[in-house]
Amino acid sequence: MSKRSSAKYKLDRRMGENIWGRPKSPVNKREYGPGQHGQRRKGKMSDFGLQLRAKQKLKGYYGDVTEKQFRKTYDEAARMKGDTSQNLIGLLEQRLDMIVYRAKFAPTIFAARQLVNHGHVKVNGEKCNIGSRRIKPGETVELGGKAQEMALVMEAQSLAERDIPDYVAPDGASKITFTRVPTLDEVPYPVKMEPNLVVEFYSR
Repeated sequence: MSKRSSAKYKLDRRMGENIWGRPKSPVNKREYGPGQHGQRRKGKMSDFGLQLRAKQKLKGYYGDVTEKQFRKTYDEAARMKGDTSQNLIGLLEQRLDMIVYRAKFAPTIFAARQLVNHGHVKVNGEKCNIGSRRIKPGETVELGGKAQEMALVMEAQSLAERDIPDYVAPDGASKITFTRVPTLDEVPYPVKMEPNLVVEFYSR
């Protein structure tokens, strides 16, 4: 299990963007970066800086996936046929914790990973506690009976700030079917993601 090593909203402030589109994000109040030098005028970023930033933003959005896991996902995307950046997004969106988040079973990606780790999620009717498990099109994901009554889950389902995307088909309030691997423009990111820069970063 990968554990978040830093405060999640620090990433928002460092990037100067509300990465998860949450109303509580400090970026909504202060757009400058954290720390005593946060309000300094920023110089022009180098190509490497832009690529690194794009990688940190994408990696951070998926719940601070470890560098090792993220690199492994990139390598797999690079070996697949077609556009590497599209493949990378497709593989990241197939993670079980991400599908739990997309299905609005949890208010944040971090809460989604915790639900999975604590054994509250079933894949094709069988309990699964591995957040990085890859879900294939046609597979079903559902919440266990105990999880359906959790305040966290009820809060997530009432959130107006995001909708369930087309590639996740709800079947009642606590079960979904993953219908297909999405393309970049189908993924409902609250901010612009640039997987092409991530590909450039790793293929240097």
